[in-house]
Amino acid sequence: MAESELPALKEALVYGDLVTRRAAVSRLAEMGDPALPFLVSLLQEPVENEVRWYASVALVRIGSSSILPLLDALARNPDSQFRRYASAALGHLGEPAVVPILEAMKGADPPTRGFLSQALCRIGEPAIPAIRALLDSPDPIMKECATLTLWQMGQAGIDSLISTVEKGPDE
Repeated sequence: MAESELPALKEALVYGDLVTRRAAVSRLAEMGDPALPFLVSLLQEPVENEVRWYASVALVRIGSSSILPLLDALARNPDSQFRRYASAALGHLGEPAVVPILEAMKGADPPTRGFLSQALCRIGEPAIPAIRALLDSPDPIMKECATLTLWQMGQAGIDSLISTVEKGPDE
Protein backbone atom coordinates (compact mmCIF):
# COMPACT_ATOMS: atom_id res chain seq x y z
CA MET A 1 0.00 0.00 0.00
CA ALA A 2 1.25 3.40 -0.82
CA GLU A 3 0.59 5.48 2.28
CA SER A 4 1.13 8.49 0.11
CA GLU A 5 -2.21 7.67 -1.57
CA LEU A 6 -4.23 7.99 1.64
CA PRO A 7 -4.57 11.81 1.72
CA ALA A 8 -5.83 11.83 -1.86
CA LEU A 9 -8.22 8.97 -1.13
CA LYS A 10 -9.56 10.79 1.91
CA GLU A 11 -10.00 13.91 -0.22
CA ALA A 12 -11.90 11.83 -2.80
CA LEU A 13 -14.20 10.33 -0.16
CA VAL A 14 -14.91 13.67 1.51
CA TYR A 15 -15.22 15.96 -1.51
CA GLY A 16 -15.47 13.78 -4.59
CA ASP A 17 -18.40 13.18 -6.84
CA LEU A 18 -20.07 9.78 -7.01
CA VAL A 19 -17.63 8.31 -9.55
CA THR A 20 -14.59 9.59 -7.63
CA ARG A 21 -15.91 8.25 -4.33
CA ARG A 22 -16.64 4.84 -5.80
CA ALA A 23 -13.16 4.69 -7.27
CA ALA A 24 -11.66 5.59 -3.89
CA VAL A 25 -13.69 2.85 -2.19
CA SER A 26 -12.46 0.34 -4.77
CA ARG A 27 -8.84 1.41 -4.31
CA LEU A 28 -9.07 1.19 -0.51
CA ALA A 29 -10.66 -2.25 -0.77
CA GLU A 30 -7.82 -3.34 -3.09
CA MET A 31 -5.30 -2.18 -0.47
CA GLY A 32 -6.88 -4.61 1.96
CA ASP A 33 -5.76 -4.98 5.56
CA PRO A 34 -3.19 -2.16 5.47
CA ALA A 35 -6.09 0.27 4.80
CA LEU A 36 -8.00 -0.83 7.92
CA PRO A 37 -6.51 1.70 10.40
CA PHE A 38 -7.09 4.55 7.94
CA LEU A 39 -10.71 3.52 7.30
CA VAL A 40 -11.60 2.93 10.96
CA SER A 41 -10.03 6.29 11.81
CA LEU A 42 -11.95 8.04 9.02
CA LEU A 43 -15.17 6.46 10.25
CA GLN A 44 -14.54 8.08 13.64
CA GLU A 45 -13.76 11.56 12.33
CA PRO A 46 -16.37 14.34 12.39
CA VAL A 47 -17.25 13.90 8.72
CA GLU A 48 -20.55 13.80 6.86
CA ASN A 49 -22.46 10.57 7.25
CA GLU A 50 -22.10 9.76 3.56
CA VAL A 51 -18.31 9.74 4.06
CA ARG A 52 -18.83 7.28 6.90
CA TRP A 53 -21.00 5.22 4.57
CA TYR A 54 -18.27 5.04 1.92
CA ALA A 55 -15.67 4.12 4.56
CA SER A 56 -18.03 1.39 5.81
CA VAL A 57 -18.45 0.03 2.29
CA ALA A 58 -14.67 -0.18 1.89
CA LEU A 59 -14.38 -1.99 5.25
CA VAL A 60 -17.02 -4.51 4.20
CA ARG A 61 -15.28 -5.08 0.87
CA ILE A 62 -12.01 -5.77 2.69
CA GLY A 63 -13.83 -8.50 4.55
CA SER A 64 -13.62 -10.32 7.86
CA SER A 65 -10.29 -8.80 8.86
CA SER A 66 -12.32 -5.61 9.46
CA ILE A 67 -14.26 -7.23 12.30
CA LEU A 68 -11.80 -6.89 15.18
CA PRO A 69 -10.69 -3.32 14.38
CA LEU A 70 -14.34 -2.27 14.17
CA LEU A 71 -15.20 -4.00 17.45
CA ASP A 72 -12.21 -2.43 19.17
CA ALA A 73 -13.15 1.06 17.97
CA LEU A 74 -16.80 0.50 18.85
CA ALA A 75 -15.84 -0.34 22.42
CA ARG A 76 -13.75 2.81 22.78
CA ASN A 77 -15.72 5.44 20.85
CA PRO A 78 -19.06 6.53 22.35
CA ASP A 79 -20.08 8.67 19.34
CA SER A 80 -23.48 7.36 18.28
CA GLN A 81 -23.05 8.31 14.60
CA PHE A 82 -19.78 6.40 14.43
CA ARG A 83 -21.34 3.45 16.24
CA ARG A 84 -24.27 3.38 13.86
CA TYR A 85 -22.01 3.02 10.83
CA ALA A 86 -19.59 0.64 12.55
CA SER A 87 -22.43 -1.67 13.59
CA ALA A 88 -23.90 -1.50 10.07
CA ALA A 89 -20.52 -2.50 8.63
CA LEU A 90 -20.27 -5.37 11.12
CA GLY A 91 -23.74 -6.50 10.14
CA HIS A 92 -22.83 -6.50 6.46
CA LEU A 93 -19.77 -8.62 7.20
CA GLY A 94 -22.23 -11.40 7.94
CA GLU A 95 -21.81 -14.74 9.63
CA PRO A 96 -18.04 -14.48 10.30
CA ALA A 97 -18.83 -11.52 12.59
CA VAL A 98 -21.39 -13.34 14.77
CA VAL A 99 -19.09 -14.97 17.34
CA PRO A 100 -16.77 -11.94 17.67
CA ILE A 101 -19.81 -9.68 18.15
CA LEU A 102 -21.22 -11.97 20.85
CA GLU A 103 -17.82 -12.07 22.57
CA ALA A 104 -17.66 -8.26 22.45
CA MET A 105 -21.07 -8.08 24.13
CA LYS A 106 -19.71 -9.75 27.25
CA GLY A 107 -18.80 -7.00 29.66
CA ALA A 108 -19.74 -4.20 27.25
CA ASP A 109 -21.74 -1.23 28.46
CA PRO A 110 -25.46 -1.12 27.61
CA PRO A 111 -25.18 1.32 24.67
CA THR A 112 -22.42 -0.77 23.10
CA ARG A 113 -24.48 -3.93 23.53
CA GLY A 114 -27.36 -2.19 21.78
CA PHE A 115 -25.25 -1.36 18.73
CA LEU A 116 -23.83 -4.89 18.68
CA SER A 117 -27.35 -6.26 18.85
CA GLN A 118 -28.26 -4.14 15.83
CA ALA A 119 -25.31 -5.65 13.94
CA LEU A 120 -26.61 -9.12 14.74
CA CYS A 121 -30.08 -8.14 13.58
CA ARG A 122 -28.60 -6.97 10.28
CA ILE A 123 -26.85 -10.34 9.90
CA GLY A 124 -30.20 -12.00 10.42
CA GLU A 125 -30.90 -15.72 10.27
CA PRO A 126 -27.25 -16.87 10.13
CA ALA A 127 -26.83 -15.34 13.61
CA ILE A 128 -29.85 -17.00 15.20
CA PRO A 129 -28.25 -20.32 16.31
CA ALA A 130 -25.40 -18.57 18.15
CA ILE A 131 -27.74 -16.04 19.74
CA ARG A 132 -30.18 -18.77 20.69
CA ALA A 133 -27.39 -20.67 22.43
CA LEU A 134 -27.01 -17.70 24.78
CA LEU A 135 -30.52 -18.22 26.09
CA ASP A 136 -28.97 -20.92 28.32
CA SER A 137 -26.17 -18.62 29.48
CA PRO A 138 -25.55 -18.41 33.21
CA ASP A 139 -24.89 -14.69 32.65
CA PRO A 140 -28.26 -12.94 33.07
CA ILE A 141 -27.13 -9.95 31.01
CA MET A 142 -26.13 -12.11 28.05
CA LYS A 143 -29.37 -14.06 28.37
CA GLU A 144 -31.29 -10.79 28.26
CA CYS A 145 -29.23 -9.57 25.28
CA ALA A 146 -30.01 -12.78 23.43
CA THR A 147 -33.72 -12.50 24.17
CA LEU A 148 -33.93 -8.86 23.11
CA THR A 149 -31.85 -9.42 19.98
CA LEU A 150 -34.00 -12.34 18.87
CA TRP A 151 -37.09 -10.25 19.52
CA GLN A 152 -35.69 -7.36 17.44
CA MET A 153 -34.88 -9.70 14.55
CA GLY A 154 -38.51 -9.98 13.61
CA GLN A 155 -40.40 -13.14 12.75
CA ALA A 156 -37.44 -15.52 12.40
CA GLY A 157 -35.96 -14.42 15.74
CA ILE A 158 -39.31 -14.46 17.49
CA ASP A 159 -40.08 -17.94 16.15
CA SER A 160 -36.71 -19.14 17.46
CA LEU A 161 -37.35 -17.54 20.83
CA ILE A 162 -40.82 -19.07 21.13
CA SER A 163 -39.51 -22.46 20.04
CA THR A 164 -36.86 -22.34 22.78
CA VAL A 165 -39.40 -21.36 25.43
CA GLU A 166 -41.82 -24.08 24.33
CA LYS A 167 -39.14 -26.80 24.34
CA GLY A 168 -37.59 -25.78 27.63
CA PRO A 169 -33.89 -25.45 28.40
CA ASP A 170 -33.10 -29.18 28.47
CA GLU A 171 -34.50 -30.14 25.06
